[in-house]
Amino acid sequence: MTTDKLITCVWFDLGQAREAATFYAGLFPDSHVGAVQNSPADNPSMAAGGELTVEFTVLGRPFLGLNGGPTFTPNEAVSFMVLTDDQEETDRYWSAIVDNGGAESACGWCKDRWGFSWQITPRALMAAMADPDRAAAKRAMEAMMTMTKIDIATIERARAGETIA
Repeated sequence: MTTDKLITCVWFDLGQAREAATFYAGLFPDSHVGAVQNSPADNPSMAAGGELTVEFTVLGRPFLGLNGGPTFTPNEAVSFMVLTDDQEETDRYWSAIVDNGGAESACGWCKDRWGFSWQITPRALMAAMADPDRAAAKRAMEAMMTMTKIDIATIERARAGETIA
């Protein structure tokens, strides 16, 4: 078991925790799948011996995948925000999530095939939204509001006051 004091437990439908952990670990750097624990006793979700939890790390952060069954499902109230450094990284993460059974949403949000929400967020967008020139920040936010995947060049043009076609 990990020695971290705070671990995010992510509830999956039965048998999906390892599949998701493997996908995430293959997509993001500083990520891996760790120990698997089988249920020591029968429980409402599975018989004794079933795969109960999977430890995994994504971008250096520890998680515990729980094969809890269909009782609870993910929603947008919690999302995973990944800050990206350039358009190539933004495109790579976005496409990997969306093109592998996920779905696009608005303003840099997408869902993976397990229903978890991800915000693939360029650092350039965060900088534009925090611009001390509030008119520039407003233009950047208004541009973002028209997007699914964030386009850094368009955000920068809007921030600079250039007309967006």
